Amino acid sequence: MSNRNTQIDLQTEEWIKRADDDELSLEAIFKEGGAPNTACFLCQQMGEKYLKAFLVNKKKWYPKVHALDALWELCNKIDSSFEDLKKDAVFLNDFYVTTRYPGDYPTFSMQDAKEAYQAALRVKDFVLEKIE
Repeated sequence: MSNRNTQIDLQTEEWIKRADDDELSLEAIFKEGGAPNTACFLCQQMGEKYLKAFLVNKKKWYPKVHALDALWELCNKIDSSFEDLKKDAVFLNDFYVTTRYPGDYPTFSMQDAKEAYQAALRVKDFVLEKIE
């Protein structure tokens, strides 16, 4: 974390660290050929944690929800340039519930996981530019 701005508060840094942990797990899944559903879930989690990092950084508050569309809306109210992330937030949002409950979700492919990962990386890059 030494490459990040030392002015970032500790709670923001903690959200970023947890998102970084998700990214490390994703890299292992892709390297070792792990489960695509788990990868899709971790991509959603990564996006969620970065959006919460932004909210904590700007407002010192975040809602205890998992819906990326709702988190995105809060971020967009603070900074209208978040409009650029709407598509990614909506896309990633679908991977929270649909990857958690057997019988109620499709089986995602590794291609789905890779697309979700690219969306999560776009959220990461965008948010880090906003808080550093």
